[in-house]
Amino acid sequence: MIKKTLTILAISCMIYSCSTKTESNPFLTEFQTENGVPPFDKIKLEHYEPAFFKGIEEQNHRIEAIIENTEAPNFENTIVALDNSAPILNRVSAIFFNMTDAETTDQLTELSIKLAPILSEHEDNISLNKELFKRVNAVYQQKESLNLTSEQKRLLEKTYKGFIRSGANLNTDKQARLRDINKELSTFGITFSNNILNENNAFQLFVDKEEDLAGLPDWFRQSAAEEAKAAGQANRWLFTLHNASRLPFLQYSENRPLREKIYKAYINRGNNNDSNDNKEIIRKIVSLRLEKANLLGFDCYANFVLDETMAKNADNVMNLLNNLWSYALPKAKAEAIDLQKIMDKEGKGEKLEAWDWWYYTEKLRKEKYDLSEEETKPYFKLENVREGAFTVANKLYGITLNKLKGIPTYHPDVEVFEVKDTDGSQLGIFYVDYFPRPGKSGGAWMSNYREQQGSIRPLVCNVASFTKPIGNTPSLLTMDEVETLFHEFGHGLHGLLTKCEYKGTSGTNVVRDFVELPSQINEHWATEPEVLKMYAKHYQTGEIIPDEIIEKIQEQKTFNQGFMTTELLAAAILDMNLHTLTDVNNLDILSYEKEAMDKLGLIPEIAPRYRTTYFNHIIGGYAAGYYSYLWANVLDNDAFEAFKEHGIFDKSTADLFRHNVLEKGDSENPMVLYKSFRGTEPSLEPLLKNRGMK
Repeated sequence: MIKKTLTILAISCMIYSCSTKTESNPFLTEFQTENGVPPFDKIKLEHYEPAFFKGIEEQNHRIEAIIENTEAPNFENTIVALDNSAPILNRVSAIFFNMTDAETTDQLTELSIKLAPILSEHEDNISLNKELFKRVNAVYQQKESLNLTSEQKRLLEKTYKGFIRSGANLNTDKQARLRDINKELSTFGITFSNNILNENNAFQLFVDKEEDLAGLPDWFRQSAAEEAKAAGQANRWLFTLHNASRLPFLQYSENRPLREKIYKAYINRGNNNDSNDNKEIIRKIVSLRLEKANLLGFDCYANFVLDETMAKNADNVMNLLNNLWSYALPKAKAEAIDLQKIMDKEGKGEKLEAWDWWYYTEKLRKEKYDLSEEETKPYFKLENVREGAFTVANKLYGITLNKLKGIPTYHPDVEVFEVKDTDGSQLGIFYVDYFPRPGKSGGAWMSNYREQQGSIRPLVCNVASFTKPIGNTPSLLTMDEVETLFHEFGHGLHGLLTKCEYKGTSGTNVVRDFVELPSQINEHWATEPEVLKMYAKHYQTGEIIPDEIIEKIQEQKTFNQGFMTTELLAAAILDMNLHTLTDVNNLDILSYEKEAMDKLGLIPEIAPRYRTTYFNHIIGGYAAGYYSYLWANVLDNDAFEAFKEHGIFDKSTADLFRHNVLEKGDSENPMVLYKSFRGTEPSLEPLLKNRGMK
């Protein structure tokens, strides 16, 4: 997942004063550190707010200079000047918004809520500035005669359309309403996400009796004991809603009532009619988004969003999703029958429920393939998996990653690496932060502390919540966590290998349904036999993973794919349904969600991967965009076929992918980039085959 920080932010700074002395605020100049890394050891809470306001003031002055320039508008003095207009805001927002996701505090949350409407208004002040748009439009109208490069054309097009899509052509009354909508949306979004974090942290399942731990592996019991001890409850076991706790519990616990309890707590986040309830918030968000789309000339919010993507419109997205649904749901139903058969053999007279799926899937995996997570985890020590991902990148692209010491970080868990190209030149600095904490949002993502631009190299981070080390036992990953690590590192490579001239086109600043291609194709290498033998070594003996286990991993690649594809599709379709609404009067979120899932024929044993009240993706940039994982899945499966055809480490194929995708950012139309790599448009067949649906 990609998380983007805001780079154009709030209102005129003249109303505000900066209480912290500028000379002591690290954000107000380029960071005075080696490689320009963030000085986390010097950044304090009180630095953020004045830096935002100083950055607003700086950007306002720079925009005024663009407008007052007596030279005729051209690409350099208008488009490039605007792209470079917010140095301070770029620095402070990159750090601040990463911190609110990875290591937030009550004070940071309060500040983000305070700043949200200010940031929204500043953004609107820029995009609705008539004199500024006049200059941008003047450059755009002469684009054919300017002899621009493809990247310059792309940046000009993005800049011009950004103004149009932000309401530059609306009348004064509509612009005023649009400003109000944007302010409300900015605040609601923060509240929604914070409510989910609160729900995650509030749920604690303490177990007192050892018999209630039946089925749980020793490593997981030990982890739960340490969690309880840290919570001041020694001699008990603590389980939470974090993936690294919830999923193993659902997988292994023989205690069905406790499985039900933790499952229901998870799927009812934001839906408990308390201070963290998100039903009314998401209803307002959907309503405001529809109103915004209508103001800007679109019938629904989805078509507004999709107008600037590969998909282009909601019909194209729904055609793909419905096509995949016709393959996925029957496979999921067949899987449910297989699981029910195992339950029937136990003779308890129980019917398969949603909280049983993981538990009996693990039993079925053992029965069909004689393979369990317990057999693979000892070979997936986190550090070895990470080195495996680095080795793959080295063999494909010739790059190296070496750990740096003494680099300031915001938490002891964070590690830092220098990334170098084959010629020894620096490509960037890479941060990893892999373990769950109360202040960290769930899931995994890539972001930037500094964007690449010309000779300026990026500072990239990967954040996740993997299984933590326990006592003397290191972090041992599940197969899903292994693939997630490779996935996020794929995003990291997209950010690190970029070679663009402008911030607005560099790295992962691509359309939403193309951004997941580099991450998802990188997952394919994780389970290739040749790659497994590079990194999958037993954490105690150093033994390379045996061939028989590798064979089982290969055999079960399509195992449970009906479930996994169906829950993903259900969430993507739910997202699209919410954002293709053209009438939201009397919208009841839960009733609408149920009606949408019933219409699909979703079986009760499976819930959408994300239900509406905790669907953080559609708050954090994936609104009408969650389909992107499946759209890009078509691309990544087709793209990996090229590697399989020529060899998974074929140099010429890797060079084609690097030079036409990873380095290009958004410097060209994404389908043009893909076809430059592959030679043709992607086929759906490899996806269906790899998910076991054909």
